[in-house]
Amino acid sequence: MDTFQVLLIIHIIFGIICLFSGVIAMSAKKRRGIHTKWGELYHASYVVIFITAIILSILRWEEIAYLFYVALFSYSFAIYGYLARKRRWKNWIHHHIRGMLGSYIGAVTALLVNIGDMVPLLNQLPKLWLWFIPTIIGTPLIYIVSQKYTKNKKEEPGKELSKKENNNTL
Repeated sequence: MDTFQVLLIIHIIFGIICLFSGVIAMSAKKRRGIHTKWGELYHASYVVIFITAIILSILRWEEIAYLFYVALFSYSFAIYGYLARKRRWKNWIHHHIRGMLGSYIGAVTALLVNIGDMVPLLNQLPKLWLWFIPTIIGTPLIYIVSQKYTKNKKEEPGKELSKKENNNTL
């Protein structure tokens, strides 16, 4: 087994971890506990995916140069969302949602582009569609989730979360 194959196996394993931990983090209540633990696992696995994708693409640039750009673009969303939460930027919740869901769209896109031709129904679509389906589906979801948190904030005008309450969310 050569270096490329070993890195590819690591990349695939952590890709699976990333996809599953992302779903669990998204599904959990947005507070400390399940959401944050699975979110940390999601981000850590994304770091491994990013590093392995960069190396894999460099090793076989002529064949998979696109992987470099997908990894760079997708991980930039992940780090954006992660840092928004960790550093508590102004309106951090919206930045966090956009970044994390945007990175998940990137991960799903990479998955579909690589295995979509093996999935029934998806293999009937033109290959180019596999690049856009996750974004077409995911972008409205980002909007809906962001609006949910905006709506909750507007329902309680004038009420600011205390620092303790704020730290216990997401």
